[in-house]
Amino acid sequence: MDKVHIIATSLLVLAPLASVWADDAPPPQGVWIGKGQFGFLDSKGNSDAESINGNIDMLRYDGAWKNELYLGGLYGQNSGIVAAERWEARSQSNYTISGDLFAFGGLRYEHDLFDGFEYQASVTAGLGYKIIDSDDTKLTAQVGAGFKRLRPEIIDKDASGEVISRTPLDAENNAIGTAGVDFSHAFNKSTTFTNKFLVEAGSSNTLMTDALALTVKMSTKLALSVGYALSNNSNPPPPLKKLDTVTTVNLVFSF
Repeated sequence: MDKVHIIATSLLVLAPLASVWADDAPPPQGVWIGKGQFGFLDSKGNSDAESINGNIDMLRYDGAWKNELYLGGLYGQNSGIVAAERWEARSQSNYTISGDLFAFGGLRYEHDLFDGFEYQASVTAGLGYKIIDSDDTKLTAQVGAGFKRLRPEIIDKDASGEVISRTPLDAENNAIGTAGVDFSHAFNKSTTFTNKFLVEAGSSNTLMTDALALTVKMSTKLALSVGYALSNNSNPPPPLKKLDTVTTVNLVFSF
């Protein structure tokens, strides 16, 4: 939409002017570090709405261990009707086995009022490898298996688009395979592109998510970010759509 395009263009113009974020010192040990984001979101698919969104992304290093925690949500209305509401929590712990090889264990919970699933929750474990680990470019891939529990629901809406009833279906338990790719590239000390891809494949539904973001640092604590993300469920209850997309413009602060 126009507002997103205007802000995104401004962000690209600001990129060469942004100041240095921080030095290249290694991350501290034994303390939580991270970033928070808050801003505007435009969603398309099962929920067409202008929304507010926010999330917190935290990280902690303890020797061979790397622990990650993410909490995020969005809320929006369309013509005065709630048309988007989603909450997600996930965590992952990595243990370095040798060099660039690591083992991981992860938990994820998602609650979306408009994608056709009352919730999706999973626990996974597997192996990962740092394919590229240079100062400017990082590429990590991981594969594993696990267990997923989800509960589909049938959503009925009236002519205005307001939800008039929800019919939860039986919860389903699935063994799943999972794969993820995490890529980042720093064009300079102020501008970074990231892409995070995840798939959870089970017998009743396959969830695929992909999130891209361009972040421009303005100071040691603040940045601007433009992002685009998609979420695709292979088998939502009819007549819901498989694909949902979001476009975000956020203020980012580090801590």
